[in-house]
Amino acid sequence: MTREYLTGELSVLLEKLLAVSGTAPARDVANLRYQVETESAALLAAEMAQALALADWTCWNSLANGDAQAFDRQAAICAEMRMFGTCAGLIDEE
Repeated sequence: MTREYLTGELSVLLEKLLAVSGTAPARDVANLRYQVETESAALLAAEMAQALALADWTCWNSLANGDAQAFDRQAAICAEMRMFGTCAGLIDEE
């Protein structure tokens, strides 16, 4: 896979997460998406790890607020993000 493809795919996943995240997480997700789109592709592994941490945080935030529907949507995106990161070699599953 090319770095441009990986950058674009991570950006799309962050956009999906942005659409289902709450107000506070949304700001962080939007900032990370901008970072992914504008910084060196050499940083993708670190940005992927940060994206997964944000996705995890949005899930826990929804659970803490009792919003099961938001959690369900966020968890699905988190799983998609983790699968992409693993297949792209951006994260290590161990």
